[in-house]
Amino acid sequence: MFSRGRIELKSEAQLRHMDAAGSVLCDALDATVAAASPGVTTNELNQIFADLITERGAKPNFLNYHGFPGYICTSVNEEVVHGIPGDRVLQPGDVLKVDAGCIVEGWHSDSARTVILGSSESGTADPEDERLSDITRAALWQGIAAFATAKHVGEIGEAIEGYVTSQPGKPLGILEEYVGHGIGSAMHLPPDVFNYATGMKGAKIKPGMALAIEPMLVRGSIDTKVLDDEWTVVTADHARSSQWEHSVCRHQDGLWVLTAPDGGAADLEPLGVTPVPIP
Repeated sequence: MFSRGRIELKSEAQLRHMDAAGSVLCDALDATVAAASPGVTTNELNQIFADLITERGAKPNFLNYHGFPGYICTSVNEEVVHGIPGDRVLQPGDVLKVDAGCIVEGWHSDSARTVILGSSESGTADPEDERLSDITRAALWQGIAAFATAKHVGEIGEAIEGYVTSQPGKPLGILEEYVGHGIGSAMHLPPDVFNYATGMKGAKIKPGMALAIEPMLVRGSIDTKVLDDEWTVVTADHARSSQWEHSVCRHQDGLWVLTAPDGGAADLEPLGVTPVPIP
């Protein structure tokens, strides 16, 4: 799982292809998340995503990846990641993680969101689940903001952990077995992007580097296990989990979030970072 190979540095033209893949993915995730509601099956969400990227001329990168049978991963409640779409009917209060990607002109995108089916205000969702998702999402943006000025990849994990551990209330666990990664001509490339401080600097950041940053937080123990389907990762104590992810690049002029509609401006500017479009 931990990669030590050569880091792929992309040209600006290649990054623009990745940006196109990110735009398709963002739109497809918008449609998929909008359709997630009680009574809908995870397979129906899979089909919505598949139809949209196909209409846009993009190819799936999850489907048949090491035999994975879906266009997207749909992980519910204690399922952390790699959940297989199927006949499961979503229920009020569920915590759904949708992780997905696509390919344009041979270049990959990867992004994930957490959806709470209901709200604490209406009594249909647990406020601690909402807190979990909110902190995970905010931690993602802290990591992305760190990437904007970092000299080494390890600074991203330090920023994520620093934010998570600084939050008031019951501590949340940061999964250690599953981490972010490089992305580009393949979905998973070096370097590994840890979501916590490792005490190591990590790879040196250079223009042309693209990363998938994806913190995964849990309300309980960070211990996990894989179900008999050999894909779905669940928390060992059945505590609920959250995942948020974006594909992000550094180019000669700055940082750009490839899977955000505005390059990440709405979430980064409050953190003092202004994203710069790829030339």
